[in-house]
Amino acid sequence: MNWKHFLLPALLSVITLPSAAYAELRIFACEPEWAALAREVGGDKVNAFSATHVGQDPHYIRARPSLVSQIRRADLLFCSGAGLEAGWLPILMQRGAKSGIQPGKLGHLIAVNHVAVLEIPAVLDRRLGDIHAEGNPHVHMDPRNILILARELTNRLTMLDEENAAHYRKRLENFETSWSRALKGWEVRAKKLSGMAVIVHHKSWVYLVSWLGLQQMATLEPKPGMPPTPSHLTALLKVSRGQSVKAIMRTPYDPANGSEWLATKTDIPAIVLPYTVARDAGPGALAQMFERTLSLLETARAKR
Repeated sequence: MNWKHFLLPALLSVITLPSAAYAELRIFACEPEWAALAREVGGDKVNAFSATHVGQDPHYIRARPSLVSQIRRADLLFCSGAGLEAGWLPILMQRGAKSGIQPGKLGHLIAVNHVAVLEIPAVLDRRLGDIHAEGNPHVHMDPRNILILARELTNRLTMLDEENAAHYRKRLENFETSWSRALKGWEVRAKKLSGMAVIVHHKSWVYLVSWLGLQQMATLEPKPGMPPTPSHLTALLKVSRGQSVKAIMRTPYDPANGSEWLATKTDIPAIVLPYTVARDAGPGALAQMFERTLSLLETARAKR
């Protein structure tokens, strides 16, 4: 018996079978929250990569060769927009991104284009600090926006990958059900936090403050992007003592010295809220982020 007659066709069939790895839709997310949302909706049909991680300020990262390599292979770009990535994303786009993820194309998804944007400046003046001409980009901190963007992402995925359209729609349906249920619970808790006075480090929390009905009394930064100065911190002592401020809020990447100094002087809790999720976060991580955020705020409110 000549085994070649049996082995050769078998080997050829293996070689010509499509690889699951190549069948995946590759998503380049600028921030971890969008990579996590892509995994919620896409499941095993997508390969989502985040350019930044929880300890990085997404305003300021380098357009590293590793990021160039990732964006060249991407079938869909998913970023916050409103200038948040202006210092590095255009460079990456110029260095080999596919035509399908360029601005105006189906694979170019910018979050701020699909939700209500807060803090659009009436006047653009660099003397006012690092302001965003298109408004505040941190839209993911309102959980209602997450649901809107999940739907838009699903629309894009179903058009880019029609063969798996039913898969994406089913996962969106499941996500909508669980997210809407969680949102109802969060909004009950939000009513108890409404009116809570807080001080923030940067304007990262505008959407969270708006959704929860918190009172933002001041920012540690004298102007957006400017580090806290001794004179400004001293002035905040009066604000803190004159109002019943319950918490000083910062992200994991904000410097701790300003909020810790003010906390020491006033006994106001300085809390680090989970501004985003882990770089490789899977389904459920976004809900856990809001759960932890609410728990930390509830604890701070109860202490004072």
